[in-house]
Parts: sequence; structure tokens; C-alpha cells
Amino acid sequence: MTADIATYRTKELSKKTWPDFVKLFSPASGWQHCWCVHFHRRCSLPKGEWLKTRAERGVRNRREQRTMVERGCSHGIIVYVDGEPVGWCQYGHREELPRFDNSSTYRGLAPRDETRKLWRVTCFVVEKKHRRGGVAGAALKAALDSIKEQGGGLVEGYPVANWEGKSFGNMSTHGTVSMFKKVGFKVVGKFGNTNVVMRRTV
Repeated sequence: MTADIATYRTKELSKKTWPDFVKLFSPASGWQHCWCVHFHRRCSLPKGEWLKTRAERGVRNRREQRTMVERGCSHGIIVYVDGEPVGWCQYGHREELPRFDNSSTYRGLAPRDETRKLWRVTCFVVEKKHRRGGVAGAALKAALDSIKEQGGGLVEGYPVANWEGKSFGNMSTHGTVSMFKKVGFKVVGKFGNTNVVMRRTV
């Protein structure tokens, strides 16, 4: 699907927009077990927690995300078409999204300058019929605008390096290198088997 990016509207995740976030992560989406809490956790949950069914994990994750939204410690952009939520981008500062800091692969790429605030753009979700239409790009630009309004700093992304030929089904992704390059990010280094770390200053 292609669309004029001007047709998209964006809003911040908040208590007011929570119902739209819930709608986007509905059972029909394929993301209802996720609720975008993975990178809020410093490390993996105990093994017993992963023995739960996807439905049980979904209930737990939704509850955790709702609590973070209520406390104002979860950030993201919801993208709308004709008033309907069709896309999502999670962002936040390092303390909100600490998961990467426990990765041995990431440690060698971690920024050495501690004087600038570090922000992370971690996940994108786009409703299937609206993919390849610029939804994720619109969300990324809105996230950068929001980060700038909150004082700015160094911003990291973790996109898939070799997107062509890969299928990720209905799962959320980290975006693409080309999408990040369009808004001024540059590759810092390889991150794992499929991703890279990219950065820019806002």
C-alpha cells in the first residue's frame, strides 16, 4: 500500500490514547502477547515465566504496560489513518529501555559520551494492510520531534540490516536501515546476526 505521508496523524501514548494502543494490539493483530514491554525489562524473565501460554503472557504484559503508562514511564507514537490506529513506534530514554545494556554485543558499541542523554527507538508495529506505505517512517519522524521537544540528545536505532527477502509475519520489527538513513542516522556497527546500531543527534 502507498499513501501520502501527510495523510497520517500521530499522537503520543498516554492515558488518553491508551484505548487506541489496546486496539492496535488486539488479538487480530498478532501482537496481543507482546504489548511492547520486552525492552523495558533489564533482562529475561525467570524461566518459569516463559512456560506460560501466549494468552497468559499477554495479560501480564498488558498489565505491566498499562502501569507504566499510568506512571508516565512508557513512551511511544501511535499513527492514525482516518482516525484509526494503524501503527506504533516505541521510544524512550536509556533508563526506560535498559535491555540493550545487558547485551555483550552492544557493550562494545555503547556511546562513551555520558554528557548527552541517550534515547532509544526500539520497535515498530504496522497493521498489515498499511505496510510499505510510510507508516513507520511517519512514526519515526514524530518520535524524533518528541525527543527534541523533551530536550534532545543522542538517539539510537537498531534496524534490520538485510531486510530484502526476509519475512517477519505479524511481529513488530526494529525498522530498516534505509528508513533511519532518511532522517539522518548513521550506522555505528553490527548488532547481533541481523541488526545494526545507528545513531544521530537531535
